[in-house]
Amino acid sequence: MPTLYVVATPIGNLEDISLRALRTLREVKLIAAEDTRRTKRLLVTYDIKTPMTSYHERNKWTKLAYILGCLEEGDVALVSNAGTPGIADPGYELIVAASQRGIPVVPIPGPSVAIMALVVSGLPTEKFVYIGFLPHKASGRRRLLESVADEYGTIVVLETPHRLQAALNDVLLV
Repeated sequence: MPTLYVVATPIGNLEDISLRALRTLREVKLIAAEDTRRTKRLLVTYDIKTPMTSYHERNKWTKLAYILGCLEEGDVALVSNAGTPGIADPGYELIVAASQRGIPVVPIPGPSVAIMALVVSGLPTEKFVYIGFLPHKASGRRRLLESVADEYGTIVVLETPHRLQAALNDVLLV
């Protein structure tokens, strides 16, 4: 039965990819990639010739039916820009749709920015809450931060470089 493989890709260094991930990317019929340009660099580096289609936030609903159709013909790998698909990346909807249709979904583990950030932060790792990306607007950001302020454990958030200072200011206010 055709399978959807959820393949983690390197966060920064292209050598941070597993042998299993490379084999999977070579053997599937199609790779659904968040950013085809970035994924192409990975594929060229490892001489992988598998066809690729884009699957990102702006086209995920139009590509969903196409990728599900491809899954009727053979295996598909889902990859994000970096790290694990579905974690602060598109992919969740495809994974759910495949599961609902009885298509096996198999994770190919590897890097995850949230876990890597937690591990190297020096903060406690026994219990943590993952928030993902903070809201763009200060009011929404503060509201979210206030809702988790009393959590016991480390709180992991993601933020873009150009919004980092504003986010840190809001963390200090809460």
